[in-house]
Amino acid sequence: MRQFATIASNAFMELVRQPVFLLLMTGSAAFEIFLATPYYFAFGDEPKLVKNTALAVMLLSGLFGAVLSASASLAREIRSGTALAVLSKPVGKANFLLAKYVGLMAALTLLTYVNLIAALLASRMAFDAYGSTDLFALGIFALGVIAAYLMGGFSNFFLRRPFVSDAAFALLLTMTVAFVIISFYTKEGKPQEFAHGVDWRLIPVGILILFALWILAGIALACSTRLDVIPTLAICSALFLLGLMSDYLFGRPARDGSWWGSVLYTLLPNWQNFWLADVLDSGKTTFHWGYVGKAFVYAVGYVTAALALAVLLFEERELS
Repeated sequence: MRQFATIASNAFMELVRQPVFLLLMTGSAAFEIFLATPYYFAFGDEPKLVKNTALAVMLLSGLFGAVLSASASLAREIRSGTALAVLSKPVGKANFLLAKYVGLMAALTLLTYVNLIAALLASRMAFDAYGSTDLFALGIFALGVIAAYLMGGFSNFFLRRPFVSDAAFALLLTMTVAFVIISFYTKEGKPQEFAHGVDWRLIPVGILILFALWILAGIALACSTRLDVIPTLAICSALFLLGLMSDYLFGRPARDGSWWGSVLYTLLPNWQNFWLADVLDSGKTTFHWGYVGKAFVYAVGYVTAALALAVLLFEERELS
């Protein structure tokens, strides 16, 4: 168990230290905030447009993060011989692979948390044709990002610590503080009730997106046992697109009694189960957390199947 925890924590820290991880985290969060700043003239649907687009950014950034992190965590270590050095010690391939997945899952959770904070801020900053850009919130957010990078630079220069990982953890802190500060004030900088205007329904929707990213991470890790970054990205992107159209392509033939439709509809992950932006459009003020629990069970089952395939492929992989 100690070896498992060590490998998982090392995998997590290795992923957080990747410059592309910090760039992806900062870029996706900043783009979500940017979505709430321009005028759209969407006939009153501007807030809905901002929230749906922010959720799409969260999902796509997680897709790239899952593939790049899985390839960096496993494929590169296999290619460089690091995996062989670790497995030369009393560490089984299955434990090694599962620990890598736990580290990957933790890194994706960190990425999704920052994106979710940005999505909540975007829901508060969104305005219709009669509103104006929330410059106060935009300024506090920008100060939070600058402060995180300054903290990373300070620890790197004076304490000789890694800049990327320290900046990523500092961004986690500063985004949370920025959200709290912004929630206490209006766009004019006047005190208000905490989090007035924030759409809290984005939290369960964001959790469902995180479940989808965990599934993508399992698939990407299975591909990384044999393939490099670009083929892994191609396969995961294809499965992502097919899964989005699963109800149309395979669901209808399955309901009509087609055996191939039933098989493909079962094997392919149905991403529509994790994309509930329509709930935000319906105007409902409540969200059934029971559905989140059912989606979690579905995600656990699919992740288990993906990791079982990954272990099978990795056991037969020659590392020398």
